[in-house]
Amino acid sequence: MCPQAAAGGRRAACRAPGAHNVCRLLSRRAHGFYARDAGVAHRKNLGLLRKIVCQESTKFKNVWTTHSASPIAYERGRIYLDNYQCCISSIAQEPRILYQKPKCSKSEKIEDALLLECPLGEMLPSPSDYKSSLIVLTVQNWLLRLSADSGEILEKIYLAGSCCKFRYLSWDTPQEVMVVKSAQNKLPAAARQASIQQSVLFYLAVFQVLPLSFIGMLEINKKIFGNSVTDVAVSNGILIVMHSMGLVRLYNFQAISEQFMEQPFDLGHEFNWNGQVGVVGKYPFGLPCNIKITDTPPLLFEASSLENAFQIGGYPWHYIITPNKKKHKGVFHICSLKDNALAKNGIQDMKCCSLEPDWIYFHPDMSGRIIHVGPNLIKVLKLKEVKNNTDQIEIAEDFTIVAKRENSVSNAVTVTASGRVVKKRFNLLDDDPEQETFKIVDYEDELDLLSTVAVTQIGADGRAHLDFHCNEHGVLLKSIPLLESWDVTYSHEVYFDKDLVLHIEQKPNRRFSCYVYQMVCDTAKDDECSSHEKTERVFCKKGGRIFEHI
Repeated sequence: MCPQAAAGGRRAACRAPGAHNVCRLLSRRAHGFYARDAGVAHRKNLGLLRKIVCQESTKFKNVWTTHSASPIAYERGRIYLDNYQCCISSIAQEPRILYQKPKCSKSEKIEDALLLECPLGEMLPSPSDYKSSLIVLTVQNWLLRLSADSGEILEKIYLAGSCCKFRYLSWDTPQEVMVVKSAQNKLPAAARQASIQQSVLFYLAVFQVLPLSFIGMLEINKKIFGNSVTDVAVSNGILIVMHSMGLVRLYNFQAISEQFMEQPFDLGHEFNWNGQVGVVGKYPFGLPCNIKITDTPPLLFEASSLENAFQIGGYPWHYIITPNKKKHKGVFHICSLKDNALAKNGIQDMKCCSLEPDWIYFHPDMSGRIIHVGPNLIKVLKLKEVKNNTDQIEIAEDFTIVAKRENSVSNAVTVTASGRVVKKRFNLLDDDPEQETFKIVDYEDELDLLSTVAVTQIGADGRAHLDFHCNEHGVLLKSIPLLESWDVTYSHEVYFDKDLVLHIEQKPNRRFSCYVYQMVCDTAKDDECSSHEKTERVFCKKGGRIFEHI
């Protein structure tokens, strides 16, 4: 706001002509109301893209397919193969290899990876920081930042020696704070037989990203957190400790780091720590464990849940648990975080008779709603105040999505030796493969669409279709058949990313396949390619890899 506006009406007369309008414009722009702002234009473009994606004439064509003997990963228009040694653009209609590295040795194997994108509105120290990069963790405890487009190593950090093996990457705050977690420390068999005790279970190293900076490393010790600790995580500033009896305990991670930080360290600077002299993040010293928890931190919250399943979300804050008994599997309780009170209609039970359990989670669109997915039913639930009682929250149904299936009761006819016909009635499982069953539910945030994958398998031939639903009301807007056969016994991932659909399939004996679909205009030829009929496929070889495309 300009200084004249702050001074009141007496000084307002000193403004130049049009200054009042300029101040109003600046104020509206700060609140996102400026019509020519890049964000407004981007939202309009996404709105147009959503209309194009959902219109009847738009088709999604399987443009190419590839296969691999190692896992396939997808991140923002890039497909990674051969343990991230090969990167392929999924944007082009023909496979375009962005980079191909020589096959790495077992000691250079990548354990985990995260895509790092440039923050908006911040000055960064290096030009390379403004482009997407990939943070990878190697089997030898190296943390590398690679260019997402060329694979070039931009930064290298050595984490630790043989005292621990780091294995997992995750976000504390997405695109801001990253956590590197070790595998659980286990003593060799000989040491266990000698009754030697292992008190340190996990190590956590925490980093600020872009520019990459070291916050601290801490150990999770049984002497502090108890002998029953089975796992640990950091999310949204909360240290989450899980125990073998289903107990989940939450602690304030920021308070822990401030209280127990012995000394801060900067990457690349020399240090003298516990008699060791070295450079922070360089081989062979790595990172110092500079957060030493000497006493049990104050407990924020604890809950007991089957298999440590625990989620927080909604408004006002609520959490979801399953009562900690096996007979309650598939029963979910939604309770207030403030006082642990069970919400009205807060017990959600689909009473499924199925091999695979139903699942529930807070909607990722930040609306505070809840998605409950069963074999043939998807419920989107909302939290709202109880009439005439603003202190109590009830769970109400916002909308449902139902699978298209016939009556689940079938007749089995048998004939006895005497010729008597016997009819036996039986109920199929709710997730019987011969009935349409929901397998995947996801949310495309940029287009505000809820996507579902439903599968029907008769014999060896399974058919799947990807449906787009209005995220606000659940109305079906578009259905896309997936041309490849879908075996329900295999592992599947489906990504819907604006105008792209990607299906990654894992078959037995570590065989992986990737099917790429792209949005195309409606033509007679494209209609043929969108059907399940056999189409002619062309095989080509690029970078030593075979691709097939139509």
